[in-house]
Parts: sequence; structure tokens; C-alpha cells
Amino acid sequence: MSKTILTCAVTGNLTKPEMTPYLPITPQQIADSCLGAADAGAAVVHIHVRHPDTGKPSMEIDHYAEVIQLIQKHNKELVINLTTGPGGRYVPTEGDPKLFAPGTTLCDPLKRVEHVAKLRPDICSLDLNTMNSGPDVVMNTPSNVRKMAKVIRDAGVMPELEIFDTGDLNLAKDLIKDGTLEGPGLYTFVMGVKYGLNTDPATLLYMRDQLPLGAKWAAFGISRAEFPIVAQAWLYGGHVRVGMEDNIYLEKGVLCESNAQLVERAHRIIKDMGGELASSNETREMLGLKKTNS
Repeated sequence: MSKTILTCAVTGNLTKPEMTPYLPITPQQIADSCLGAADAGAAVVHIHVRHPDTGKPSMEIDHYAEVIQLIQKHNKELVINLTTGPGGRYVPTEGDPKLFAPGTTLCDPLKRVEHVAKLRPDICSLDLNTMNSGPDVVMNTPSNVRKMAKVIRDAGVMPELEIFDTGDLNLAKDLIKDGTLEGPGLYTFVMGVKYGLNTDPATLLYMRDQLPLGAKWAAFGISRAEFPIVAQAWLYGGHVRVGMEDNIYLEKGVLCESNAQLVERAHRIIKDMGGELASSNETREMLGLKKTNS
């Protein structure tokens, strides 16, 4: 088998500081966590940012820029994957669902990709889901996805297509067919979000088999499914992702103290099954990204 790309999602959007004291919040903490994950074997880091004073999710370009600058000061090879997920959540008002309630982040789709256009990371996520997500609703309509995809493509950034359910993959195929996206594409299956894809092996195998020929893919599991999905994805020939965006426990009842610990455990699982992790520059070659010289 070819080498496995391991992505670390270091802080996310929904994990809250009150859930764990180890969650990276400030740009320095996020950058340090990315670098620690890289030292442990991660080839790619998936980055959200937060307001340093409150720990709440941020969409500020300056926060993204500072994190990237701090990372690249020490590691220029590490593949940078910025999120475009924030800005898609809708919480209806009780009694009048046409009005949004606190917790809603829904905004102009072009605002969600401003940082991508300006900072031009190697990769950025592109969510294709409109779905019930726990008690709320996430909205990524085809028209909004097309607007975001155009900005991403014009910036020369590779979209990582995040797939939460079967319909998302059908949308991706339509976007490739009409030329909005280049095929065959890079996909990540998100397993275990409530009302999304289940975490059983049959579901992952089915989703893998629906991909366009030649597609590259990864999968990750939420919470207790994180490490079982590492094993499943590897066995089915995919790449993997771990990180405190998805799971804050090293084992039942034991909080991880760093993203590096999660990466180390995933690395051990893959190694014990006979696999080998790809370096960042090997990942760049595998995905057709620009390679670095230092």
C-alpha cells in the first residue's frame, strides 16, 4: 500500500474551552499545536481560529494569517488546510423559525472564503452538507457552494470536499460534471455527526465505492469513533484524520493533553497494521501540491 496521509484538526469550531483545558485558543497556541502534531507525524494541519480573549470561533483573516506565519517560521513543509466551514449554521427562533436565534452564524458565502483568497493556503475545506446537525441546521446550498468553489479555484487552492452524507457526494459529482470543480477530487468522509453518516464499516465501504475513479479520500470519526475510523479508513485504502476538533479523549474518561498525543496514537495504529505515514513533502507530491525546498 502507498503511504498514508495523516491530517490533524487542532481546534475546530464546536469544541469549547469549558470541555477541556487543553484546547488551543490563541494563534500561538494553535500554531504550537500544529507544529507538535507535525513532529508526531501529521503531514497536514486543518486550521480553525478563535478569538484569543474569549475562545469563541473567529473568522478574522488576521487570526488565520498569524497562525500561518507562526507555523511557517519553523516548518515550511507542513501542508496548510484552512477551514471554510464557519458561517453555515442556522438556529431557528422558537415559535418563528423564519427568524434566526443566538448561535446562528449563517452569512454571505463569499465572506466564508475571504481568507482563502487572501492567504492562498495549500488546501481548504469545502462543506457540501445541508443537514440537521445535532439540534441545529447547517446550510450549504448548491448555489452558495458554487460561489465558494469559484473563489477557491481562482485562488489556486485545492478544495477538500467534506462529505457528511450520501447526497453530498452526489452534489460533488454534479459540480465536477458542470465544471465547477476539477475531478476526480479530494474527499473527506465525516463519520458520526448526529443525523449524518454512521460509523460502521459497511457505511464507509459504501461511501468509498461511490467515489469517482481516481479520487483521493480520507475519513475521520467523531468522539469515540475517532480511532476505530483510523483503522477502518486505512484498511479500505484511505487516509486519516484525528485532532481535538473531532475528539478530546485519548481513551474513555481520559482527556488528551495535546493534539500530538492523538496523532501519536493514530500513527501507532497505522504502524501496527503495517502502514507508514507520508511526510508533508510526500503528501504534496501525492496530491499535486507545490513542494517546498526547506
